[in-house]
Amino acid sequence: MLKEFKEQRLKEISEIRKAGINPYPYKFNKTHSSKDIIENFSRLENGQVDEKSFVAIAGRIMSLRKHGKSAFFHLKDFEGRIQAYIRKDMVEERTFDFFKKYISIGDIVGIKGNVFKSKTGEITVLVKEIELLNKPLRPMPEKWHGIKDKELLYRQRYVDMIANDETVKRFKIRFEVIKLIRDFLNSKGFIEVETPILEHVTGGASARPFETRLNVFDIPMYLRIATELYLKRFIVGGFEKVYEIGKNFRNEGLSYKHHPEFTSIEVYQAYADYNDMMELTEELITFIVEKIFGTTKVNYQGIEIDFTRPWRRVKMRDFIKEHLDVDILEDSNEKLLETLKFHEVEVEINDRGHMIEKLWDLVEDKVVQPTFLLEHPVEISPLAKRHREDPRVTERFELIIYGREMANAFSELNDPVDQYERFLKQMELREAGDEEAQMMDKDFVRALEYGMPPTGGLGIGIDRLVMLLTDSPTIRDVIAFPLVRPVSFEEEEMEVERGVEE
Repeated sequence: MLKEFKEQRLKEISEIRKAGINPYPYKFNKTHSSKDIIENFSRLENGQVDEKSFVAIAGRIMSLRKHGKSAFFHLKDFEGRIQAYIRKDMVEERTFDFFKKYISIGDIVGIKGNVFKSKTGEITVLVKEIELLNKPLRPMPEKWHGIKDKELLYRQRYVDMIANDETVKRFKIRFEVIKLIRDFLNSKGFIEVETPILEHVTGGASARPFETRLNVFDIPMYLRIATELYLKRFIVGGFEKVYEIGKNFRNEGLSYKHHPEFTSIEVYQAYADYNDMMELTEELITFIVEKIFGTTKVNYQGIEIDFTRPWRRVKMRDFIKEHLDVDILEDSNEKLLETLKFHEVEVEINDRGHMIEKLWDLVEDKVVQPTFLLEHPVEISPLAKRHREDPRVTERFELIIYGREMANAFSELNDPVDQYERFLKQMELREAGDEEAQMMDKDFVRALEYGMPPTGGLGIGIDRLVMLLTDSPTIRDVIAFPLVRPVSFEEEEMEVERGVEE
């Protein structure tokens, strides 16, 4: 069917060209969007035409009802959809004949005309001129009721965007969130900076990196797993408030909340600590939620998430003890391991830090409302300062919402001797087979030796935040072009063909 459809379209395009019309013109001068027209002319009475109005709008035809000497159709642009009406006695004869013969669903057109409100109360463009701007060679997804296969939907997101207004809305919210983050931080005196994506040594998180090779120096390189260590170099160099929004890459599995390529923001402020970062996090996210929704309450997967400040604060030690009856600071490694085995959790590396992380994994989903998880043990926080009152733990917090880590922050470790020793411990873990342990970054230690002021640092996963704000169950729904298992072009075409037949 796809083959026949394409052949028919190519035949029509050939006929259009022979008639002296370019089916792929260079531009169209728009004066209004669908949203502009609907807002500006809502005052009209039902059946009233604004004879003085003249609008030029362009978009894709999503529905079309032809009635002999007239037709109604809906045009979709970036702002939404609007109805248009064309009548034979109100346009040139050749214009209507061309419309009737060659214009169909899926075509991108430009129209000019007056605005009226239909008898049913719908704002409508009364067409005086119409120009074909693109004649697609494939049927629109409405022809086969959208894409049902999720993998196919991710591969052909452009079709998903054409078919589903909710998809476009979701990505509008995503990019609005990023804009609002910039607006907020810029208003607080933070400076947006850039750091390398290709690194000789990668660090700033516990994750397996992607490895590549730099031919000019014939050396291995890594895609960054976090922006942290270079942003701290800015603080060493004298910057006091910096942030970066960018991509990170971690060579790990796919899940509803993990994606190997993801977007985060990291923020660093000199002369601040993790308490300041908590305040900043609350203020920033509440600002975003209120700007988008006009309230501090958001519905996610049928549950109301309340961002009203202040948010709950709990210590990691207390929360795990309450739910698992094990003390991650006082109990022995044997007790921790025994608890994990009781809950049928396998531990590949019998290191205390790994066991603590797996114990937390057992209880994380019990946190639903915005909660700051505080005071992580030193073993699992190689870049955070020891707590000023208890050296067994660090001045660190994670923001947990709906059982997911949304943010991570420290009073940043700026003692070069302590940092070097923590890196050595990470190196031992790497030698023991932990591919996610951090690498030794001697240049970063050297930077600390020049002196980094007391600093608060914060990282927020933008994809997970957008999941929450768009009520999306999986992270791939909020990444425009996510990773999917590759299939051949021919295989994918067969899937599309099945959809068209349906």
